[in-house]
Amino acid sequence: MMLENAESAAGQSIAMDEVCHYLPHRFPFLLIDRAINFIEGESITGIKAVGANEPFFPGHFPGNPVMPGVLLIEAMGQSGALLSSKTLDLKPGEQTIMFLGVEKGRFRRPVVPGDLLHIPVKLLKIRRNIHFYEGEVYVNEVLCAQCRFSAMAIPSSS
Repeated sequence: MMLENAESAAGQSIAMDEVCHYLPHRFPFLLIDRAINFIEGESITGIKAVGANEPFFPGHFPGNPVMPGVLLIEAMGQSGALLSSKTLDLKPGEQTIMFLGVEKGRFRRPVVPGDLLHIPVKLLKIRRNIHFYEGEVYVNEVLCAQCRFSAMAIPSSS
C-alpha cells in the first residue's frame, strides 16, 4: 500500500475540482474526495474521508453505522475510472468509464464514520478497450476490502 506520507514521493496529486472534471459522479454518489500517487497508465490512490453525515449511515445500520461493501467497490471503481479517464484525457460528457465486471471481492474490516480511506488501484492491462484493475481499500494501513474489476469507456448519452 502507498502511504499518505509518501504522497510527494510518487506520482501526482489530483484535487476535487479535477476529480469532478473527469468523473460524472456527484454528491451523494461521488465516493472519492481527491487522489494521490497518480502515475499515468499505471496506478492511483483515491482518498475518501468518511463522515458521520453520509446519506447511507442512517439505514446501514441504525445504531451501528457501517459503509456498505458495494460502496467500497464503487469507490475502487471510481478511482479506476479517474485513472483511466485522466490517462486517456477523456473529455467530460463525451465518454464515461463504466463497470463491466467485479471478481474476487473480499471484505476484511468494516468502514465506519471517521475513517479515512486510501484506495490504491492498479491498471493491470488493457485488452480490446477493456481496462482490468486490481483495487484495495485501507484504513490506517489495515486492509478493509479488495477486488479485481473491469471497465470500459463508452460514449456518454446526451
